[in-house]
Formats: sequence, C-alpha cells, structure tokens
Amino acid sequence: MTPDPTAVHPVPLHPRVVFLKPLITTPTITVGDYTYYDDPDDPTGFERHNVLYGYGPERLIIGRFCAIAAGTRFLMAGGDHPVMGPSTFPFTLFGGEWAERTLDVVTAMPSRGDTVVGNDVWFGHRSTVMPGVRIGDGAIIAAGAVVTTDVPPYTIVGGNPARPIRQRFSDEDVHRLRRAAWWDWPIDLISRHCRTLMTGTPTEIEAIAVENGLEQTP
Repeated sequence: MTPDPTAVHPVPLHPRVVFLKPLITTPTITVGDYTYYDDPDDPTGFERHNVLYGYGPERLIIGRFCAIAAGTRFLMAGGDHPVMGPSTFPFTLFGGEWAERTLDVVTAMPSRGDTVVGNDVWFGHRSTVMPGVRIGDGAIIAAGAVVTTDVPPYTIVGGNPARPIRQRFSDEDVHRLRRAAWWDWPIDLISRHCRTLMTGTPTEIEAIAVENGLEQTP
C-alpha cells in the first residue's frame, strides 16, 4: 500500500512528519506530492513559520518528493528593503504620509522573482533559502546553509553563503537522471522500483524510464 499524498500525517507514529501539499492554503505557494516537512514543535505551521515575507506576487514553488528538515526557512522578496539611497528603512510599510511620499519607490524596486525548488531535494536542519533562488532536482542543502545563488541539479551545497561541495554524479549521469525524471512516474511504478531508486545507478533508473516510455527532455 502506497502512502496517501493527501494525508497530513503520513506516518501515524511520528506526528512531527507532515505532507505539505494538503496543508498549503496560500495561493503563492505550490508544493508537489509527497514532499514532507519534519518538525517536532509545529510541523503544520509551515506556511506561518517557514515561509517569511511573502507579501508580494512572487511565488514559492517546491517540487515532488522533497525532504525538508526542521527550521528550514524560505525568505521571500517581500522582505527586501530599498537600497538605492542612504536609508534602508521601509517608510512605505507604515502608511499615511510616509506611504504617499514613497510608494513609487517601493513599486519600482526590481523583484528577484519566484523561488523554485526542483524534485527530490533534501534540505538539512535550519537551512535558509534567499528570495529568487532556483534549486535543481536532486540537490542537497547542508544543515545551516544559507543559499543565496542558484544550485545546479544533483549538487551538494553548504556554508554561509552556500558554496558547492561536490556534484553527486557525473554530468552524463545527471543528464540520465533528469531525463528519467522518476518523480513524474506513475506511483505504482515508483513503488515497484523504490529499492532501485534508493540503491541503484543512474543507468538503471534511465533503463526503467526508457522501458516504460517515460523519458523526458530536461
């Protein structure tokens, strides 16, 4: 029996683990099936505590089968302050005459755009993702990392600011895995091959995709 992607608590003995998709209510946040968050304190409060400054139109898009550890934070572009002059104080925020005199300054600020996370990405404890960052499929974000720039697929990053530690597979194997895109397979096929997904090789994953006519163009 496969897990129900609409279940909030997919592991009954561990209520700290939640599937995020059924919990998301904010229109600017999208989370794919089976992506989970693990937090011993308030896992169901992900929208309130882990996605910060989401005041603007920028979206947070997270793919399928991602693993997000406690304390991971996504900082959105709504937290940006003006930096074109001497003061970074957000006068506009407090309304009244301040807003009347400065609204055009804020609306003219360039946006860093959407924050986009691929599929099968693992976020370590208390990692932080800055606005507008794009994280590729299969990446690993080390505990405590502060991600300020894009992360290529299947790359491990760590530190503040986060820097590449190593690529998990060769370029050729990364290409194989991205073409196989196992996270988009029918769930029964994923279930049938979950052991291979955990212990096999990119070549074996590619072969399953080819056999079932599921190869994609990344």
